[in-house]
Amino acid sequence: MNQTTPKSDNSLTDYFDSLMQEFDANPAPSVGKQSIELSRRSFIKLTGILGGGLVLGFSIGGKQVLANTSVDGSKFNAYVQITPEGRIIIQAKNPEIGQGVKTALPMIVAEELDAAWEEVEVVQSPIDEATYGRQVAGGSRSIPANWVVLREAGATVRAMLVAAAAAQLSVPLSELRTENSRVIHSASGRSLHYGDLAEAAALLDTPTSVNLKATGEYRLLGRRITGVDNADIVTGKPLFGIDQQHENLSYAVYQKCPAVGGRVVSANLDHIKSLKGVKDAFILEGNGKTDELMPGVAIVATSTWAAFKAKRALEIVWDESNASKDSWSAFTAQAQELASTAPARSLSRSGSIEQSMNADGNKSVEAFYTHNFVLHAPLEPQNTTALSKADGSIEIWAPTQTPGRVLTGVANTLGIAQDQITLHQTRAGGGFGRRLTNDPVCEAAAIARRVDGPVKLQWTREDDTQHDFNRVGGFHVMKGAVDKDGKMVAYSDHLISFTENGRSPVSGGNLRMTGYPEDACPNVLMGETLLPLKITCGAFRAPASNTIAWAQQSFIAELAHAAQRNQYEFLLETLSALPEPRGEMLMNKYRAIDTVKLAAEKAGWGRLMPAGRGLGIAFYYSHFGHIAEVAEVSVDENRKVTVHNVTVAADVGPIVNRSTSENLLEGAVIDGISTMMGLSIEFENGRVLQENFHQYPILRMPKTPKIAVHFIESNYHPTGLGEPGLPPLAPAVGNAIFAASGIRARTMPLSKEGFSI
Repeated sequence: MNQTTPKSDNSLTDYFDSLMQEFDANPAPSVGKQSIELSRRSFIKLTGILGGGLVLGFSIGGKQVLANTSVDGSKFNAYVQITPEGRIIIQAKNPEIGQGVKTALPMIVAEELDAAWEEVEVVQSPIDEATYGRQVAGGSRSIPANWVVLREAGATVRAMLVAAAAAQLSVPLSELRTENSRVIHSASGRSLHYGDLAEAAALLDTPTSVNLKATGEYRLLGRRITGVDNADIVTGKPLFGIDQQHENLSYAVYQKCPAVGGRVVSANLDHIKSLKGVKDAFILEGNGKTDELMPGVAIVATSTWAAFKAKRALEIVWDESNASKDSWSAFTAQAQELASTAPARSLSRSGSIEQSMNADGNKSVEAFYTHNFVLHAPLEPQNTTALSKADGSIEIWAPTQTPGRVLTGVANTLGIAQDQITLHQTRAGGGFGRRLTNDPVCEAAAIARRVDGPVKLQWTREDDTQHDFNRVGGFHVMKGAVDKDGKMVAYSDHLISFTENGRSPVSGGNLRMTGYPEDACPNVLMGETLLPLKITCGAFRAPASNTIAWAQQSFIAELAHAAQRNQYEFLLETLSALPEPRGEMLMNKYRAIDTVKLAAEKAGWGRLMPAGRGLGIAFYYSHFGHIAEVAEVSVDENRKVTVHNVTVAADVGPIVNRSTSENLLEGAVIDGISTMMGLSIEFENGRVLQENFHQYPILRMPKTPKIAVHFIESNYHPTGLGEPGLPPLAPAVGNAIFAASGIRARTMPLSKEGFSI
């Protein structure tokens, strides 16, 4: 294929591209048992802090970078600490937004360490990317990006403990083994707890190579382990950003223009300041960056309620001369006009689409798919607590997915150096991509400059709804053909999407190509046409893939129907037509076929279905994960849909925490049904028309189907699961609706076509 995709200059897209490049530049060793040379990163013994024992720190790329350490050890850069009392402390380096990495990442260390999990204490690491490497929750990359270094850290500590035990017991290393935080002499049964060996191990040099376990030797990984914060969550402990409480805390709200790009002309500040509980009200001009600080009015009060009440009384005159005038209805009409035209730019082309569609004996299919804009709607609305200090520095407590970008954004907003910013990472009550963007943090920092003491900025649900960085909507003009033998011979996807800068797609608005189905067909055209947009967009769970899969995998089933073929068999045939795999972390047709077969087998594909009930299947590859899903659906005469069962088959390599892995795929199914059935936002004159959940009907618990999750635990490098389970859901359900009713839904959400759930 001739691919000519231009590089995006979207800052968030570039950020994740750099993560991908960093990962690709350091390919991981296989998961089998092996000896690893510790050449790509160095481990550092930190002794004499926290009461002695063994503390293993580390640095990336061989640089000896030590975090600040105080006498009581309140800051240090250790992955692992073992005290003489037997405490085993492991740091979790990435943000926890509900995806389970605060448990999973330390589990990887504990496995190679052979630590008893019940003796492990997990703590959130400081924010220090110079020491820890990228600290980010996004892209389903926490496991794949950290798999190697975490295994090496655990194995390094284990090797040092075994060496210390060999000296203390006067036995050869070869006669020792480890299990449940103990070094055991196989012949005599004598054993020493890691705590007994910690101080002696701390005197040893770190090894230059270590032995890593084979998957068959795992005792901890692959088990169902409860989240380390679960008990605190269910008992209401203050873990989240919204829970922050400080002495002399003030409470703030911030009102921005309903249309992106508007600025404040005037506001009734004197009246607001006279209201009960209000301490101050003022205008912030902003720096013009939607992901940092846009113009608005801040209110600071003695309580959240006082701030909320005062905000309702605000009267603001806006200058909207440069504000968004975006209209979803106008975009829809424009896209329908463009459907008959060629893409403005071709991304991949081979053969001739038109010739194949018009050839004698071939059957052609054309379809127009629509997906609306949607919200992230995390359970915890946006919030940040900030404290501005007399020396010009600032301290921040924030539930962010990208702490490194907080430092950049706040520095830009306040005009200070990043080393003047202290950031505390709190747990986040959901993110789904919304907290990749740190506008609430920058707003809180700017407000804090005008407040004596700490201040907590709290968004309302209406703020979250009307100032989200939305999942972008769009339109897919699909064309294809099958020959007289029922084989796919033409395939085209023209994505009509949006651009903010006139050059590159908005975040999630690109036609991402994974190799399937475009590489499975001889005649292909993939292209984009971009419409100008000011409404803010951002990454949404499985960016781009979450909508591309809907259109492409639904259309594959349309081609199967045109060929009078079973959609399962047609799917397998098209996957089989792919070229041989070209790399471990790329789309692999054999892994794809195996997941499709497993999902179909477990769902009972081919069984007789009663009238009004059908099965649908879909596959998608995203975020390194190969996922297939089968949905069992019934549809009544009023287009009411019941999703009875969803079967998921996944190949993401070895499973780290089975509980979290199952939960992530179950959550993706629920999220997918919710999004495809009823969720959308519309906007006119640049203003989002929805305000709260009464206009945004998230799926309720009684509508949740039975979900069965199955894993193919291959020996490929492990990959993440936060996102790849979402894309196949919508086409699987859509294909099942067609099987049950004969109606092909092409608008997401399906409620736009009269379906309900």
